[in-house]
Amino acid sequence: MRSIWKGAISFGLVTIPVGLYSATENRTPKFKMLRESDGSPIKYKRVAESDGEEVTWDEIVKGYEVEKGKYVIFTDEDLDAANAHGGSKLVDVIQFVDSSEIDPIYYQKTYFLGPEKTGVKAYQILLDALKNGQRVGICKVALREKEYLSTLRAMDGVLVLETMFWPDEIRKAEFEELAETPEIRDEEVQMAKMIIDNLTTEFDPTAWTDSSREAIQELARKKVEGEEIIAPDLPEPTKVVDLLEALKASVEATKAKRAAS
Repeated sequence: MRSIWKGAISFGLVTIPVGLYSATENRTPKFKMLRESDGSPIKYKRVAESDGEEVTWDEIVKGYEVEKGKYVIFTDEDLDAANAHGGSKLVDVIQFVDSSEIDPIYYQKTYFLGPEKTGVKAYQILLDALKNGQRVGICKVALREKEYLSTLRAMDGVLVLETMFWPDEIRKAEFEELAETPEIRDEEVQMAKMIIDNLTTEFDPTAWTDSSREAIQELARKKVEGEEIIAPDLPEPTKVVDLLEALKASVEATKAKRAAS
């Protein structure tokens, strides 16, 4: 595994040299746009809006839009000055909180932090200390010219860094449909709770697979081998006539499913 960033965890007066590694990978099938007549891949050019002329990389600068259609130019030196923390290469642990205090909506991307040889002992001490509780470190870290709020936690014998959205990046959930609360019967809520109970099991990540990705890979194989592709008949969505009856039927169905598992 190749690190994408090298720096250090700043923990009190302790500095722990680490490397940053992507903990996840996107395996969504990728499609390339082709010309239908001969299958030639389509390329995109960088062109200026004003005259349509192609622009080379050495002609491109970074512009920040201050109002519609008006930009100010930022140099690399400007960005370094704006992001003084960015040159520190530190995962700066500021405080610790109970992990339950952080809503999952804040989490953005997950990375592994692996120790450099000179920091293995200090790394292991912090790892062991975090393993004994439900606390996570709240940190600041700069990656790719952007400062992130992040958390530091222990998982399966390694330290994990999770970048987060800043609080003002979280949208408010405002829906006019929820302005008025419909009349809800206790029986309906109890039925919903029974469905939840019947479907509650321990989470086993190995039991889940990306069926759409597998289907695309299988279709690709069939196309390569010249097999005929037949689209399956998709079931029509069930129309709910009576909500209470639908809840009762769901309770029975989930009860049977739980008994069979």
